[in-house]
Amino acid sequence: QVQPVESGGGLVQAGGSLRLSCAASGRTFDTYPMGWFRQAPGKEREIVAAISRSGGDTYYTGSVKGRFTISRDNAKNEVYLQMNSLKPEDTAVYYCAARETFLSGTYVRAREYQYWGQGTQVTVSS
Repeated sequence: QVQPVESGGGLVQAGGSLRLSCAASGRTFDTYPMGWFRQAPGKEREIVAAISRSGGDTYYTGSVKGRFTISRDNAKNEVYLQMNSLKPEDTAVYYCAARETFLSGTYVRAREYQYWGQGTQVTVSS
């Protein structure tokens, strides 16, 4: 079992950058594919980016490609989301999630993840 805890959210102007971190407890962190999701007010939770166990495979939703980068450090039990060129439409609560599976790869559906953090607010002002 793993418990994700996000940090690094905040208020930033459009065009700025933020780096989200997710620390996950557990000795087997490197067996969990991870994902970053976000949920804006009145909208459904959506995938932002996902990363495989080793970090060799990544996925990005179209609206963040070229601006966001997901990475992980299995030695530190952490996963990161570097967000550059932020836009007001990136404003949301960002969640880190872990999937327990014996399969490799990346996962993009919220229902595929069993463990969730509490979320961190990202607000981008225009």
